[in-house]
Amino acid sequence: MRRMKIYIYEQDNWPYFTWDNKRVLFKLGETRNLQGRLLGKMETLGFDLQNEAVLDTLTLDVIKSSEIEGELLEREQVRSSIARRLGLDIAGAVYSERNVEGVVEMMLDATQQYAAPLTSDRLFDWHAALFPTGRSNMYKITVAGWRKDPMQVVSGPMGKEKVHYEAPKPELVPQEMNKFLYWFEDENELDLVLKAAIAHLWFLTIHPFDDGNGRIARAITDMLLARSDKSVQRFYSMSAQIRVERKEYYNILEKTQKGHLDITEWILWFLNCLTNAINATENILSKVLYKAQFWKLHSATILNERQQKMINKLLDGFNGKLTSSKWGKINKCSQDTALRDIQDLIKKNILQKEASGGRSTSYELVKMPGGNTQYKKLGR
Repeated sequence: MRRMKIYIYEQDNWPYFTWDNKRVLFKLGETRNLQGRLLGKMETLGFDLQNEAVLDTLTLDVIKSSEIEGELLEREQVRSSIARRLGLDIAGAVYSERNVEGVVEMMLDATQQYAAPLTSDRLFDWHAALFPTGRSNMYKITVAGWRKDPMQVVSGPMGKEKVHYEAPKPELVPQEMNKFLYWFEDENELDLVLKAAIAHLWFLTIHPFDDGNGRIARAITDMLLARSDKSVQRFYSMSAQIRVERKEYYNILEKTQKGHLDITEWILWFLNCLTNAINATENILSKVLYKAQFWKLHSATILNERQQKMINKLLDGFNGKLTSSKWGKINKCSQDTALRDIQDLIKKNILQKEASGGRSTSYELVKMPGGNTQYKKLGR
């Protein structure tokens, strides 16, 4: 007995997608307008502030793309790796582990070399960067090559797994990827943001690798969004917004992959997520502008290297509570030196004791006058 067609790639006209042009174009116009306004506003910032915003955006993008897959990366390692590769000088740069370097290398290749063709060899390079040991956790996988085994997306405990999706058979992957890559470089009539929505779905539907498909799909998306912006500078993070909307993301993905070739609902969800990502940029810009305002206010304040380093960490978003012991550990100095540094900053009205108290005293930055001003939302 012949099995029913369950998945989108089993439909007769695969991969010729269709959509409701009227509904899609209306939402696409709104998203494109926001993109243009954001890029216009960023051009009014100075070169240093633009670099700071790009560094924050790329750091967020790498961290959140990995977080979606359940992998937590150290923020300082990601930030330091990106800064090093972009030639940016940042205070308190740290050593980055191999797995961090791999994700950063892939993301920067996708966005900084966005105009270069996407080929199977390039995808294999990205895959090798993600899995330098040839393993995913404890399991040996095919690295820098298409998968050779069946692939299912499942959830739930062992023995009670729920199958959400089953990808094309491994013997079909090479020809499916050839079709995808040919379309990716040779289809020049589609709007590039619309193309990003289709490419994301199409790549994940093929699921060509043993692991890392989600991160590579998001890198491909960022690559097309960079082409749409005609800029290597990234000021919004699609991955960060997908992380916020992760449940809806998986639901619409599963529904579309088990549906027909009309992908209107997927495209509208993608465009709405991108709109939210662009509007969320106000948080990054607020932080960048606040940091610039802080250093302008304290341009004549005498600070030692340890103090500058720790202030920048606090301005960038310090993880947890700042205590004198943490200060000493990060700066590799004695507790007495740490306390002297902190007391000096309290006298200069830069640090204050946190009101919450607790078992050990913790410190926070003193808010500047007008420091809570938020960057105006692009959608307003």
